[in-house]
Order: sequence, then C-alpha cells, then structure tokens
Amino acid sequence: MTDQTDTDTTEYTVLARKYRPTSFDGLIGQEAMVRTLGNAIEAGRLAHAFVLTGVRGVGKTTTARIIARVLNCIGADGNGGPTADPCGVCEHCLAIAEDRHVDVLEMDAASRTGVDDIRELIESVRYRPTSARYKVYIIDEVHMLSKNAFNALLKTLEEPPEHVKFIFATTEIRKIPVTVLSRCQRFDLRRIDADALAAHFRGIADKEGATINDAALALIARAADGSVRDGLSLLDQAIAHGAGEADEAQVRDMLGLADRSQTFMILEAVLQGDAAVALNLFEQQYRDGADPAAVIEDMLEISHLVTRIKVVPAAADDVGVPEIERVKGKDFAARLKMADIARIWQMLLKGLGEVRGAPSPVQAAEMVLVRLTYLTDQPSPSDAIKSLQADGGQAAGASSTPSAPQGGATASAPPADTPPPAPSMPTPSSDTSPDQPRAQLAIAAAGDGAQAAAIETAPEPQLEPDPVPDVESEAASDDLPDPKTLEEVAQLASDCRKAILRANVINNVHLVRFEPGSIEVSLGEHAPRELPYELASFLTDNTARRWIVTISNEAGDPPLQQQWDAQKADIKASAATEPLVSAVLDAFPGSKVTEVRDPDEGA
Repeated sequence: MTDQTDTDTTEYTVLARKYRPTSFDGLIGQEAMVRTLGNAIEAGRLAHAFVLTGVRGVGKTTTARIIARVLNCIGADGNGGPTADPCGVCEHCLAIAEDRHVDVLEMDAASRTGVDDIRELIESVRYRPTSARYKVYIIDEVHMLSKNAFNALLKTLEEPPEHVKFIFATTEIRKIPVTVLSRCQRFDLRRIDADALAAHFRGIADKEGATINDAALALIARAADGSVRDGLSLLDQAIAHGAGEADEAQVRDMLGLADRSQTFMILEAVLQGDAAVALNLFEQQYRDGADPAAVIEDMLEISHLVTRIKVVPAAADDVGVPEIERVKGKDFAARLKMADIARIWQMLLKGLGEVRGAPSPVQAAEMVLVRLTYLTDQPSPSDAIKSLQADGGQAAGASSTPSAPQGGATASAPPADTPPPAPSMPTPSSDTSPDQPRAQLAIAAAGDGAQAAAIETAPEPQLEPDPVPDVESEAASDDLPDPKTLEEVAQLASDCRKAILRANVINNVHLVRFEPGSIEVSLGEHAPRELPYELASFLTDNTARRWIVTISNEAGDPPLQQQWDAQKADIKASAATEPLVSAVLDAFPGSKVTEVRDPDEGA
C-alpha cells in the first residue's frame, strides 16, 4: 500500500510541464514569431542559427524544442519534410517531446560556461546526425557563456555544416556579443497579456476539474507578470491551497495581496486627512497577511486607474475593470484634481522605494500614509500661488521704494539628497548688470505639479553716460579692436574658442592695472607659470597691437568669477526681499532662491 502511494506521488507532473505546448498552435501571445517561422519553413528559408529572447517563462525553451520538431518531423507516413505543423506521432517528434533524441542536444550555459565545453560541442558538429534530418543544438541562458567560449563558437556559428542548426535562448540579450547576434535570426518573445493568461488558465483549470472564479484567475494572471510558467506555478499552488476550489479571497491570502476594497478604504481615509483610520486599516491588512509593499503598489494602481478615468472617462467602462474599481474610480476621479492625483502618485512611487529598502517595511509604509494624510491639509501649489500673488501684489503696492531685482527669481524647495543646481555663468554684457529697463518676477512654489505666477515691476530707467571713445584703439584697427577690460579679454578668448585660457583668465588672474597694450596682474595659486606669456601672445595675435603682460607683487582685484558670483549672490539676496518672493519662502520652509533670470532670455 505504501509503495502504491509513493508511486502515485512521483507520477504527478506540475502544470507548467504537463501543459507545455508541443506545436506552434499551443503558443499564446507570440503570433508574430509563429507567422515568421511558419512562412520561412514553407518557403524553405530556414536560418542556421536562432536566438530567442524574452522574460522568464514566456516559452523560449519550449519554442526551441518546437523548432527542433519542426525541422526533423517526417510525418506519420515517414516521408514528410520540415513543416510548421509537426505530426507529433513520428519517432522524431516523440523522442524530442520526451527529451531523449540523440540528435537534439540541450546545453545549460549557466552550468557549462567554459571554452572547453564549447570545444567539445564544436568537435561533435563535424559528425552528421545519427537518425534525424538536422542535428539541433539548444543552448539555454546562452548569455552565461564566457568571452572565450563565445569567441571559440564564432567561426562555427558563421559557417556551420548544412546538417547543423543552433538555437539560443536568453533572458539577457544585451550580454550577448554583437558578433554572435549578427550571425543569428533574433526573435523577441513578448510578455503575455493578463487577459490572455487568465483565459489560458481558465482552460487548464477546467481540464484539471478545479473550480476557480474569474477574479481569482485575474489575480493569478496579474501576479504572473506576463510569464506563463510563473502563472501556471501559481495556479498549481492555488488548486492545492483550496483543495480544488479557490476564490479571490483565498488567492489574495496565498499571494499576500491586500484586499482591493480595503485599499480603497485606506485611500479614502487618506484623502479625508484621517491618519488614525488609515493606519488602523493598514494594520488590519498587515495582520491578515498583506505585504506592506503590496498595499502601496495597490494604491499606485488605483491612482493610475483614477488618472486614466480622469483623462479618458471611457476607461471606467472597460469589461476588464472590476465593479468596485469602476465605481470607486469614477468617484475619486470626480472629486480629485489632476494636480492632486499627480502628487499622490509621486509620493506613493517614492514611498514604494522606501518600503522596499527600509529595515522595517511596515514602519516605512505607515510613514508614507501619514505623509499622504498631512498632504491633504496643505493647499495645492496653484491655490497657494494665487493667494500669495494677490497678497504679494498688495504688499508691493504699499512699499514706497521696492527693490527691483534683475530678471526673475525662482524660489523652490530643494529636493531630498539633491544639491541645488550650479548657477550659470553670467556674461559681463548683460547678466551682471544690476539695472534692467523692465524686470519680470516669476515665483515657482515647491512641490509636484507646481505652477508659476508672475508680477511685473517697472523701475525708473537709469540712463548711463555715453562711453568716452578710445581714440588710440579706434585708430589701431577697425577689424581688430582692442579689449578695454579684463572681461573683454575673457570674452575674446571665448570667441576664439580658447576655453582653457578663458578659464584661467576668469579664475586665476587678479587684475592690478589694465591699459591698452599693457596688463599688470597677480596670479592665483592654481595659475600655470606660462600664463602671462600665453595671454600676451594671444592678445598680440588677435588684436592690432603688441601686448605686454607683467607680474605684480600687489594683491589686485578678486578674479572675475568671484566678482560674478558675488554679484549673483547680491541679486538673489535682493530678490529674496521682494514681498511676493518673501511670502513664498515663508510659506514653504526650506525653500530658497536658486536662480535669477532675465525674462527676455527666453525670447
């Protein structure tokens, strides 16, 4: 009696092997590949090497075995040739299906990665097949081969004997050398759609005599993530879990998924700003076996569904959307603004990474929920900007001498772990000028989906005296005018594409005296020793006079870059005192002015 029980146990075959396709008709979701191979077989245009790539469990090895049967099938009468529809009854079809055909050799590259294994394979390639039409080599996980192994295979792969076919399977196509890929026909096996998987699992469950409702099969198909083998393993587990019967609740319990209705309740509590209710509901789901990351993932899926319904209302009427998601999704889409949904999505997406990487996923998930609930107490960025714009406009009108910063000051909250962007280098001709005929002040509030409001200030234009013409410089040359300042020297170096020289001029030169044809400077500690000679030679070659650059013992002025940085810092400080900007900085703690721009730069 014991022996009989043991025999029955060992005879059981898991669903993933029991229902492995034996022909192209059994493959699901790979219509493009099947059509291409079928047409090639009928036209007699068979390649000597194939590479099959795709995620785990989509049928790469199964397809390789089907190709081997297609190539070697002789038909029920023993006189057939290669066919896209193998008979399944001839000796070759049966032997290949049972993994015992002597001319169909499977090799696992994950365990045989060395060049010696490939040399052994190459030695056997010379011999003709024992009984089949073609000798077929199937190498699984081919990307695991070593570099030397790939190199040893190249020549044989390019010009194999006419009786040899190679079929490679891999999940990491990028790890295969391009020299190998160029010698093969490549087929990308697609992820299987969840609806197609659910229909496939329905047929298998009916054949097994199992009672599983559609909602449970949909959960299994979603958890399979496009992999037939993973889905069949979960289906096998679900049938065993429910003793032949399984519903949605049992499958959720088996997979550690959150109840979708409970997730909607958590999101409802979050939107109402009730952190206590949200945490209690989450704790209940965790006690019931839900994974904290799965809860956050469910909330992400809900926010994505609400976004789709918001953009395309007809998405809620899809037959594949469950009733609770259809009703609740429409309700949330009607109540929430797009900016609110976008903020929720961003916070959940960042929170999911925190949950997966935190020492305690439960605590991390609770912190995500708390942040979301307090988010509802804050005004949206657009509302905050409108309010601040109105208040700032009144304050600006009441001020007797408002300061007019150059350009627009952008105030934004610094993102976590991200340094503020380095300010762009101003040019002496425009960016460093503190006076502008008309300036526009733009304020961008911190937060996702922030919008911008603008207020214009028009200070009294200040007329500058006309510069006194330099008679000597004008007389020197009209085509090669002399630079009159160190800033113009730096600009000339930039125009002539002397980037290194310009960098040294603005960072390592302390100007002591500047006259036409003569410059007296003090060098910084990082200045190259030959800089005075290079600068004098450059100016002499690119102007109409001979220049002399001398070294002085005096300290001189600060380098140009330091002067520009100081000017920009002054402009930012001035911008921060503007009433509207100051209101934004006060409303969003931690925010600061990061850049001041000229509103005419975009034009």
